[in-house]
Amino acid sequence: MFIRKVRLKDFRNYTDQTVELCEGLNIFAGANAGGKTNFAESIYFAALGKSPRTSHSKEMINRDKKQAFVNVVVAKKFRDHEISLTVDSKDKKRLLLDGLPCSKLSDVIGVLNVVYFSPDELRMIKDGPQERRRFIDISLCQQSKNYLYSLQKYNAVLAQRNKLLKSGFGINTLKETLFVWDAQLSKYGAYIIRKRYDFIEKLKKLALVSHNTLSAGKEKLSLSYESSLSYDEEEELERQFSESLKAAFEKDVDLAFTTFGCHRDDMDITIDGTDVRKYGSQGQQRSAALSLKFAEIDLFNEETGEKPVLLLDDVLSELDETRRKKLIEMSSSLQTIITCTEFDENVDHTLFRVSAGTIKKA
Repeated sequence: MFIRKVRLKDFRNYTDQTVELCEGLNIFAGANAGGKTNFAESIYFAALGKSPRTSHSKEMINRDKKQAFVNVVVAKKFRDHEISLTVDSKDKKRLLLDGLPCSKLSDVIGVLNVVYFSPDELRMIKDGPQERRRFIDISLCQQSKNYLYSLQKYNAVLAQRNKLLKSGFGINTLKETLFVWDAQLSKYGAYIIRKRYDFIEKLKKLALVSHNTLSAGKEKLSLSYESSLSYDEEEELERQFSESLKAAFEKDVDLAFTTFGCHRDDMDITIDGTDVRKYGSQGQQRSAALSLKFAEIDLFNEETGEKPVLLLDDVLSELDETRRKKLIEMSSSLQTIITCTEFDENVDHTLFRVSAGTIKKA
């Protein structure tokens, strides 16, 4: 897939801007604060209905305006699609797909698949487990409507269960009421764990190859899913999940939150047997993150039959010359949008100059 056209209206520092993209390498160059990252953010927003930079979508509205508008035309294998999103000052979104209103965000997710990388994405390696779960979940939600639905249901049930644990009810009352939520949590949690296991088993083979390329064969990257449940068939996982919730009951009551579940799982990342999360150098952590992103691209292609759009926001300056050239080389087989201050690589590309909320094709 690739993006044909993007239109922004009152989005961040853009008043009214339309950009037609090429299928290959698109370079958006300009000084800082000109709007390069804002443009990449708009594409992410069209794909996932949220920003990679803020949890409040209304912050994307241009100053003194009432709403922001993003329109993206996506070319896919069999037909084009048009995604339109509007967000207002109350953080409410309105979505259209091919001109028809969408009642929920999940109707749009998966139409445009993106893999996004910025310097902040190093949190996936350096920070806590929630960042690695976020990486897994964003990828799986774009690939599978069932996973998106199950994750939404799991989070809703988890919130209700935690609310009940915080209610101050006595232990006997909690025993009588929690089982309703536990049954649902076990059902959706077992499905999520199984899908995450499968995802990482596939991803680790592809990440091994991509990291071998990035490191010129000098390092071996390995991944594994860290869960408190051992993987088996889905029904077995559901039973394990249910029993583990029962075993954690008293602890949950004492702490007033759910201490067991896939919302606490993690992904182990090692290079040559060393835990990159804790002991990797900054260069190794950056390479590991890039390897995961390129493995994700290959996995999208395997699972959906189409490659996603790659968004590389201000990452070239963070890499040494060897890794930078490898990155651009690995990006050549799909539509890539790169934001940077300057670009002087000797490869085919389309250059756009960005300045003060204006984009012009060079």
